[in-house]
Amino acid sequence: MSIIHQSGTFNIGDRKVRRLGYGAMQLAGPGVFGPPKDRGAALAVLREAVACGVNHIDTSDFYGPHVTNQIIREALLPYGDDLVIVTKVGARRGADGSWIPAFSRQELTQAVHDNLRNLGLEVLDVVNLRITFDLHSPAEGSIEAPLTVLADLQRQGLIRHIGLSNATSKQVAEGRGITEIVCVQNQYNLAHRNDDRLIDELARQGTAYVPFFPLGGFTPLQSSTLSNVATRLSATPMQVALAWLLRRAPNILLIPGTSSLGHLRENLAAAGLVLPHDAVEELDAMTDMAA
Repeated sequence: MSIIHQSGTFNIGDRKVRRLGYGAMQLAGPGVFGPPKDRGAALAVLREAVACGVNHIDTSDFYGPHVTNQIIREALLPYGDDLVIVTKVGARRGADGSWIPAFSRQELTQAVHDNLRNLGLEVLDVVNLRITFDLHSPAEGSIEAPLTVLADLQRQGLIRHIGLSNATSKQVAEGRGITEIVCVQNQYNLAHRNDDRLIDELARQGTAYVPFFPLGGFTPLQSSTLSNVATRLSATPMQVALAWLLRRAPNILLIPGTSSLGHLRENLAAAGLVLPHDAVEELDAMTDMAA
């Protein structure tokens, strides 16, 4: 049995996935734009992830654009029955690689069809609406119009489940008045814990929370603390950060990304890392460390 089975499972809607998955963003070129330097390596990473037991892959057709989904299709089609591919819409890429909000009915409908075509699917398992009032962090604003478009596409049978990305608690509540929200994907890690209350609320409701950037935005002191804990445990900082997230709440699903087979195997090994009490206390205190 693969070590990632030790991470446990949780449901995204009616689909059960292992809590340690894979994020495909890094399979595109620099800046998540253009093709990868080594397409063969990208294919190998995806195939190894699935061979190791990963059955939750996070992607988007605006990664590349189109590149990541086309690589997933080439590597994994025909897809296993238990594989859940979660994609996102709500942005598009400029010719210069810029990220541009794409919330109109036409843009969202086109994005869903692009994902279907490039992934080689007739229906998308989960589509997250990436909320882009602020490209880098959650910002308030009504999501009724774009989410209604996705709900219409869901009724047409093109989408099974809908989630939100870069969302505030208020937007999650608003979204639930329009359609079932099966997951929320926001930045959250040892250093950035603004979503603590939201995570606990979602856990009570049986809704998945998918944090991204597990090592993003750390101060030098926080990075040093994490590295020291990792050294004591003979682990990598990423493994410790992922293990802490798995311990944080049962509804947290992880999607660490990499284009390296070695890093993929290291990340998946985090499922078997047990954090001792003193390490947990030290890691929990990281959020209070000043720059």
